[in-house]
Amino acid sequence: QLQLVESGGGMVQPGGSLRLSCVVSGGPLDHYAIAWFRQTPGKAREGVSCASGAETTTTYADSARGRFAISRDNAKRTVYLQMNNLNTLDTGVYYCAATYYYCSGYEPGPYQFWGQGTQVTVSS
Repeated sequence: QLQLVESGGGMVQPGGSLRLSCVVSGGPLDHYAIAWFRQTPGKAREGVSCASGAETTTTYADSARGRFAISRDNAKRTVYLQMNNLNTLDTGVYYCAATYYYCSGYEPGPYQFWGQGTQVTVSS
């Protein structure tokens, strides 16, 4: 059973940066695409970015493109989400999720494995 653990959330002022980490255990990381989602109260879970398995392609939702960067270090079994120029709309609980090999879009349904989430709050 694949397990994912997020960390790195916190409170930051608008314009600031955070780097989230997702440590993966229980399976070979390069067999899985890892995506980041976020959720705020009353809203559906929203996909932000994804990094595929062995091919290492990356994709970004419109809300993240140009500000966020996803990367993976298979040796450390970790996927990162560098978030820059944060604004209040980026506030939410951020989750990493996994599916086999290829990114499967930004709907949560295709992702079989989920972490517990880490809170990101952007506020002045």
